[in-house]
Amino acid sequence: MTDKLRKLDKFDGVSGPVLTVVMDGVGIAPDTISNAVTGAYAKTLEMLMKKYPMVKLKAHGTAVGLPSDEDMGNSEVGHNALGSGQVFAQGAKLVSSSIESGKMFASDTWRELVANVKKNNGTLHFLGLFSDGNVHSHINHLKAMIVEAKAENVRRVRIHILIDGRDVGETSALEYIEPFEAFLAEMRSPEFDIMIASGGGRMQITMDRYEADWSMVERGWHTHVLGEGRQFDSAAEAVKTYRAELHVIDQDLPAFVIAKGGKPVGTINDGDSVIFFNFRGDRAIEISKTFDYQDFKKFDRVRYPKVMYAGMLEYDGDLHIPKKFLVNPPEIANTMAEYLTNTGVAQLAISETQKYGHVTYFWNGNKSGKFSEKLETYIEIPSDRVPFEQRPWMKCAEITDKLIECIESGKYRYLRVNYPNGDMVGHTGSLEATRCSIEALDLQLGRLLAAVDKAGGVALITADHGNADEMLEMDKKTGLPKVGKDGKYKAKTSHTLNPVPCIIYDNVTSGAYRVKEDKGQFGLSNVAATMVNLMGYKAPAMWDESIIEVE
Repeated sequence: MTDKLRKLDKFDGVSGPVLTVVMDGVGIAPDTISNAVTGAYAKTLEMLMKKYPMVKLKAHGTAVGLPSDEDMGNSEVGHNALGSGQVFAQGAKLVSSSIESGKMFASDTWRELVANVKKNNGTLHFLGLFSDGNVHSHINHLKAMIVEAKAENVRRVRIHILIDGRDVGETSALEYIEPFEAFLAEMRSPEFDIMIASGGGRMQITMDRYEADWSMVERGWHTHVLGEGRQFDSAAEAVKTYRAELHVIDQDLPAFVIAKGGKPVGTINDGDSVIFFNFRGDRAIEISKTFDYQDFKKFDRVRYPKVMYAGMLEYDGDLHIPKKFLVNPPEIANTMAEYLTNTGVAQLAISETQKYGHVTYFWNGNKSGKFSEKLETYIEIPSDRVPFEQRPWMKCAEITDKLIECIESGKYRYLRVNYPNGDMVGHTGSLEATRCSIEALDLQLGRLLAAVDKAGGVALITADHGNADEMLEMDKKTGLPKVGKDGKYKAKTSHTLNPVPCIIYDNVTSGAYRVKEDKGQFGLSNVAATMVNLMGYKAPAMWDESIIEVE
């Protein structure tokens, strides 16, 4: 069991509330035309960076448990590190090592999936995000499983691809589809029938999260399972056709079904096995429920085939979603929320729907629910259901209204908030809208910090990864934005490898502590220790060091 926190010897902590403010997707990058953060009129942020102590935090790669420093960070691993004060091997790394060691293919789940299709003369289906973005999935994991399936004499395989264009280039789909089709051609034989069966953009079908829009999952079910939808001869044809007709980026491509002679090539039927090969949990939970739950009421599935379904990982450890999975997730223990609860500290977590799960589930170490109903309050502000570039302010004002009300109530010693603007609008690729989103966030920061001052509190303002700081594809050699064949800048919709700010806004504890020198050593996992220090507590020994040192 997690222990209580012990008091610091020389510092009783801030008398008022202590806040962690996560500006999702706001990184630090050079001030170029590509940077929506520096390009915005954001006087509060500018004031904070000039007037208050700031260090840069690493928010990608090995600093958040990912395999290499070429791997961009994401909100899931970022909030795991922020909330736990530790770095754990994360999804991509876990899956890669499980494949390399052979553990995945020796697991009971893999053996059962293969045995099921052999017994029933069924099809092995793979469904997931189709790219090497390494945020939700990696195409190499898919290819490794296909190779193993052939080696184990599986006769028929179908792949259902969710087009990315978000964690990778916004129109990069064919860069993945065409080499993959060549790979399938090499693998195909009279004894091994394999092909792509269906697909669609990740923001159109299947990959909804936090129950924001179940109709996405319903569209995915009709596409992958029932084989209903517009038919094409190949995935490449579907992508090219939709681009020409609709002029949309990859993540927004409508659903498509691959058919031969007017018949879908890969519906999901009784006796089949299905693997959802994403390793990240938030956008995997709803489709997993749809396959797993016998008593399902979110939409009419029309047909509910008797399949064996498994996820790459267990996406929710408390609710055990899905029932079967291939790789054990990281066991994240000794989180900040758990320590604060055991110490009797009242806490608030708040965001809008798009990031509500990040300040709760991911913050708490991939655990659903609260550690204490008495001491913890979670508030979800419902997100808009419109494209974020059309409403880039999102719900930052409503979040701030409620947060100020909670500060003024005096009920909470520790409060955490996520403002999704920089990330969710950044993913649209619209530079103009993302600048607007940062300006909206900046206005709310000004209101929030005034309330913090009034309550005699302190705020640590940071982010979970970069995004809005680099809105155009940049040429590494010239440092200038890339220009497409049409003469226009190429939009970037993925996260960045840039560090994020960590600013300590404190007008109440003069000289009680000092901020350590920034030598590039700090990451997101250093925030938890800093927060408990500001509350007057010592950080647990297993946490990474605090950014401050009590004098």
